[in-house]
Amino acid sequence: MRHNPSQRPMLRRATSSIRVDDGLVLRPASSIHVFEIIEAFEETWPDVIRAMPWINPDKEINAQIENFVQETERKGRAGLLHHWVMVRPWDEFILGLVGFDRVTRSNRAVWNLGYWVRSSEQQHGIARKSIDAALGWLGQIEDLAVELKVDPKNEAGRHTVMRTVRNWGGERCIEGDSAITVAGVRTLHECHIIEVGPGKGS
Repeated sequence: MRHNPSQRPMLRRATSSIRVDDGLVLRPASSIHVFEIIEAFEETWPDVIRAMPWINPDKEINAQIENFVQETERKGRAGLLHHWVMVRPWDEFILGLVGFDRVTRSNRAVWNLGYWVRSSEQQHGIARKSIDAALGWLGQIEDLAVELKVDPKNEAGRHTVMRTVRNWGGERCIEGDSAITVAGVRTLHECHIIEVGPGKGS
């Protein structure tokens, strides 16, 4: 695992809510969402493990998710991580997760983007809208490079990533390719880079 040695201090701000449209709001992931996140995770198992490869299926999964959400909430307030739950606002139904961590593989990026949408809500543009909103939020105050990594055999995931890269003027970044172990299987993931910042957008 390689973390990008940033050449300049990164501006920090707490994760804040993003209103995407009338049917979708991104809210900072917090402990109040744990039960619903676990429920969505269980519905989407095993595909969701691609987005959360650190989950060890041989250990108690609920506790791992709970610890992840608690750490995310704490670091989100400090601006060290940014994760949102995708929420349908009229009934507070959790649709998935989108967020950024600092586990990058290239020398250019300071953030890595990850996301997943629960099985019953896929194919409705939720991932696309959430990713665009999160990238826009991240680039509001400074210019940054973001990595998107995808398993080339994951057709739906690759379609979403390639659409995002195309619309944001991103590019392939071979140096960031990395083998990621998901449920014991090691797969080479392709890396793409998107530049975000004030005045940039899809």
